Amino acid sequence: MDRSEKALEYFDNKFNCAQSVLIAFAGELGLSDDDSLKVACAFGGGIGRQQLTCGAVTGAAMALGLKFGKGINDEDEKKIQTYEKTVALFDEFTKLNGSTNCRRLLNDLDMTDADDHKTIVELGLFQTNCRKYVADAVSIAEKMIYISK
Repeated sequence: MDRSEKALEYFDNKFNCAQSVLIAFAGELGLSDDDSLKVACAFGGGIGRQQLTCGAVTGAAMALGLKFGKGINDEDEKKIQTYEKTVALFDEFTKLNGSTNCRRLLNDLDMTDADDHKTIVELGLFQTNCRKYVADAVSIAEKMIYISK
């Protein structure tokens, strides 16, 4: 099973977009599956269902941090490199999807509003749009982590 398939399997089984993206990378980058699901949980729905930054994008950013981020004994260059890769992630995701804002990506519907949430469900946006965003975020992060080191 490739990383995108793994992410989509988790997404289809009641894990949020951020959790689904991060878990696709976590194990091979030194974070347990359970810890990755816990740490990414708060980022779903555009960070706590506030519909700010898309959770798929934040999950991918966390994966970039696991791979390239600055730890206790690391040089500051690692932080700069991580920031540069994060900006590139956001740029590429925006090119593909028009935004990194969760609410915009869900047709400007408010998932915390009962009527808007009903519309999101009726239109199948979680199953169509969000699944695409998860797959796109995994693909972008995968290229950054494993191809263009």
